[in-house]
Amino acid sequence: MDQTSTYFSELRKIIWPIEWHESKKFLPMAAMMFCILFNYAILRSVKDGFVVTAIGPEAIGFLKTYIVLPAAILAMIIYTKLCNALSQQKVFYVVTSFFIAYIAIFAFILYPEPDKFNLDSETIARLSEQYPNLKWFIRIIGHWSFASFYAISELWGSLMLSLLFWQFANQITKTEEAKRFYSMFGLLGNAALPLASVVIGYFLSENVHIVAEKFRFIPVLMIVIISAATVMFLYAWINANVLTDPTLYTPSSSKVKKSKIKLSIGESLKMIFSSKYLGLIAILVLSYGISINLVEGVWKAKVKQLYPTKEAYTMFMGEFQAWQGFAAIIFMVVGSNILRRVSWGTAAILTPLMILITGVAFFAFIFFDNIIAMHITGLLASGPLVVAVVIGMIQNVLSKATKYSLFDSTKEMAYIPLDDELKTKGKAAVDVVGGRFGKSGGGIIQSTFFALLPTWGFAEATPYFAGIFFVIVILWLYGIKALNKEYHKQMIDHSY
Repeated sequence: MDQTSTYFSELRKIIWPIEWHESKKFLPMAAMMFCILFNYAILRSVKDGFVVTAIGPEAIGFLKTYIVLPAAILAMIIYTKLCNALSQQKVFYVVTSFFIAYIAIFAFILYPEPDKFNLDSETIARLSEQYPNLKWFIRIIGHWSFASFYAISELWGSLMLSLLFWQFANQITKTEEAKRFYSMFGLLGNAALPLASVVIGYFLSENVHIVAEKFRFIPVLMIVIISAATVMFLYAWINANVLTDPTLYTPSSSKVKKSKIKLSIGESLKMIFSSKYLGLIAILVLSYGISINLVEGVWKAKVKQLYPTKEAYTMFMGEFQAWQGFAAIIFMVVGSNILRRVSWGTAAILTPLMILITGVAFFAFIFFDNIIAMHITGLLASGPLVVAVVIGMIQNVLSKATKYSLFDSTKEMAYIPLDDELKTKGKAAVDVVGGRFGKSGGGIIQSTFFALLPTWGFAEATPYFAGIFFVIVILWLYGIKALNKEYHKQMIDHSY
């Protein structure tokens, strides 16, 4: 009996490593992450639906480069000012309230009557014809309400999840708890993605008539607002009931808090260029951001061809989020076992290999779709466009699932053998360069291409983007090979 109870106790720790008395702390934090990721999935689908169908898929590169990147830098400056003027709790409430207020304004004012706030289509077409090299800038400014919604939706993930949630979690979670809590946060949080898909699919379905057709997105955005308000409620509840419980939280007042290392872009570049090791890590981060965005841009152009309306496009992207959620959960479990069983180099190379193999399959299908179309009718009920969209979705799902489970972990492991100064300042430098330019790297390439060749779209540019994609991934593979040698050398030198 004792052996049986011990067996079930050990099994429970593997499946559910949270102790009973810790549920009061763990569950509301997990619910916070669930709501944040739920909103992230919905906003990500909706923003693409508006921008791709109203402005065009080519506009995404311009938005990421010239709108989202400056907005992210401005947001960090404002956030720093708020931290200097207000308490951490008030900063959380201010930032979350801003998102709620903007989404409410968009849902009830900007979205229902876009013609009142955006330029008319004739004016946009006329200006685009007069200034062809500025065509995409004109179209973005002409549809500024959708462009602003795209930027704010991008900032939700950066500020609410990457910054506010994890900063709060790191502050109130002990190291021993983090080993058990954080993986479970990821597993439970990613379950929000399939739920977001269900919500989008239900409210945007043609069979559901809760509101008039032109207002179909309002219920979806209202749910986002309610979810954001729930995040604020959970945050307040944790502060009132968990942080006042000495069995769950002990303020670290006796410890000397280390100020966070903050580096400018110039200082970050100088540090990266002066350290081969940091330079190789930066190559990995930049390579992922550029390669995944190059494929994603071409794929979204194909999705628009298949789903031309914003409702249909958003519903498809909701389904994509669901598959991404399922894959992320599975890959997190598999990835943790891979990291324990193989070397750093083997684990690190799996992400670029996955992106390379699936990217080759996607681009090959696009290049040879006419040949495939002659044979596909007898093999599949779907046409080549449907198959291209499905292959692109599989590519995105597998690539991002591998990134979450292996790329992020191996990247963080690469800092372990460094000395304290490089470990802190080096990570800050790579985060600045990689975080700000990695995501927008593909956008910079695409936007520059379309600005110089305004008559071209993704159909004409895809061969060139494919070529750049392959060069970047090959560079990524060489970067891992070089970093693997440096990593093992550092491990031996520091006796890890």
